[in-house]
Amino acid sequence: MIKTEKDQTTKVTSEVDQLVQRSKKALAILKDYTQAQIDELCEKVAVAALDNHMKLAKLAIEETGRGVVEDKAIKNIYASEYIWNSMRHDKTVGVIKEDDEEQLMEIAEPVGIVAGVTPVTNPTSTTVFKTLISLKGRNTIVFGFHPQAQKCSSAAAEVMREAIKAAGGPADAVLYIEHPSIEATDALMHHT
Repeated sequence: MIKTEKDQTTKVTSEVDQLVQRSKKALAILKDYTQAQIDELCEKVAVAALDNHMKLAKLAIEETGRGVVEDKAIKNIYASEYIWNSMRHDKTVGVIKEDDEEQLMEIAEPVGIVAGVTPVTNPTSTTVFKTLISLKGRNTIVFGFHPQAQKCSSAAAEVMREAIKAAGGPADAVLYIEHPSIEATDALMHHT
């Protein structure tokens, strides 16, 4: 049987649908996290990414052929340690601001599932920082990695998934399309 374009579209849509459903289940867990719980989870993810910064840098260079290992390592350090330290004390759960005079309060709530698209030029560092900023807001993320950086990007995602799991969190808070294509990323970005 010859596969048609419609068959391929159905397969892509099905993969994205399954990822989104898994991500929704993880989101249902994260939305109930306290500030302390989400901060602990983010800390574990940041440390895991930092611990693997050189390995991920080497993978990025090997796969993409772009850049210099030391520069990729610096970007991975920045994406993990510096990004986390810049937001570690930010409140992202419950009441985050009150104005008694105006009788107003701001309440932080997760927005949902983030569609993460990454470039071939900084694949691992982008995966790390987008994961951290998504998790800090108690959001989940589903990535559509650049096809020329799929292996290194998925390795970065797996480092963070393992850290989430080790911390007792839902590993499916970080997911990615396993068979990258323009159609798959488009389906992810337009998923409702």
